[in-house]
Amino acid sequence: MRKQVKNNVSWIGYMDWDLQKFHGDDFTIHSGSSQNAYLIEEEKTVLMDTVWAPHQDDFLKNLESEIDLKKIDYIVVNHGENDHSGSLPALLEKIPGTPIYCTANAVKSLEGQYGKRGWDFHVVHTGDTLDIGNGKQLIFVEMRFLHWPDSMATYLTGDNILFSMDAFGQHYAVEEMFADKADQETLWNEAQRYFANIVAPFSPLVTKKVKEIAALNLPIEMIAPSHGAIWRKDPMKIVEAYAKWADAYQEDQITVVYATEWHGTEKIAHAIADEIHKQAPDTVVKVFNVDHTEKDDIIGEVFKSKAIAVGSPTILNGILASVEGFLYYLKSLKYKGKKAAVFGCYGWSGEGNKILREKLTDAGFEVVQPEVRSSWNPDADDFANIPALVQELIGADGAASKEAAEEETPSLPKWQCPCGYIYDPAKGDPEHGVKPGTAWEDVPADWTCPVCGLPKEAFEKID
Repeated sequence: MRKQVKNNVSWIGYMDWDLQKFHGDDFTIHSGSSQNAYLIEEEKTVLMDTVWAPHQDDFLKNLESEIDLKKIDYIVVNHGENDHSGSLPALLEKIPGTPIYCTANAVKSLEGQYGKRGWDFHVVHTGDTLDIGNGKQLIFVEMRFLHWPDSMATYLTGDNILFSMDAFGQHYAVEEMFADKADQETLWNEAQRYFANIVAPFSPLVTKKVKEIAALNLPIEMIAPSHGAIWRKDPMKIVEAYAKWADAYQEDQITVVYATEWHGTEKIAHAIADEIHKQAPDTVVKVFNVDHTEKDDIIGEVFKSKAIAVGSPTILNGILASVEGFLYYLKSLKYKGKKAAVFGCYGWSGEGNKILREKLTDAGFEVVQPEVRSSWNPDADDFANIPALVQELIGADGAASKEAAEEETPSLPKWQCPCGYIYDPAKGDPEHGVKPGTAWEDVPADWTCPVCGLPKEAFEKID
């Protein structure tokens, strides 16, 4: 069954009520999801994306019940990930030779996943257009790393719809299809959780891309993402939210995250939460045991927080595996402007706090010096260290205490690409003509990331 989006545009996707996990087990689905595909029927007929391979039979059966497949003139692939392209091989067996419009990286992605099948690819770039009749055009906008290198958005003139792919989406099944029909609390929570877990690593690009779309002077009356509800009433509200979330977002919240063996670290976690409330009654405090809560749900709270406290007992000269995994995931999200504190119990060697401190620093957090390091079980002396730790976390000036020692010869700042590549001036990029010792300002303007090809302006300065 198709659902009308606007005029000659229909939703023809798959409502996935049973989905429980996404991206392996990294993202938990609480309220279903959808794989949104769209059908545009003007003088030319365009299919915008498909659905995940496990649902291809339902998708194709539904599509064939609504339209003669041979009437499809063009297929637009905004992103090659399997949840959007999985039905493409089966579809093209039925309508071989149908032109596919996508980015150059999408060609790599599709051929990498499905093999080189001789599909009729038409590579597009930002600003390229495709006439579909009745005075309407599709305008393509590359959206590299939002959230894959192959991503793009497509704008339909006349109806003024931006098909935004993964940007501005949510993992949320809304049978009524439109955001204004959805439960608003769930909608915005899922939209923010989606950003925090999937889009956040590319925040610098979000800001640039929002400005780039605005510079095209395209009136946007509707935003149709690839997952979740379609934004039709005040659609720019979600764009404004993305701009805010991408700017080192934080609320007046502190989140305490821990795992425990014999409840000692747990006692410290709850005592820290109590002390935060005592010193800052208006600050929201949340406490999570990583062994009892999905990591992506905790991440959603960390994203909102101005500071976190992370605790683990020392075990086998390290920290608990659940905390280690959580911190690995946290690092990948590249949050900025947040503080952290560490705490934990130990029986013998006691390296836990040191490891927590190193990993949080590596994840981009400003780790305060006060900590709680308890031998065996916390006692009065250990609890007495908590007020100083909390005071640093909620400090009005927002600056954590640091050791005064500085290097005699400061090194040149490094710059990081959204893909993770770091330009180190000391090393340069000799393979592409940038000598060791070349400061960022002296790197040629046309130099691009040697890993993913993003331009110099996509990089962000790191400490």
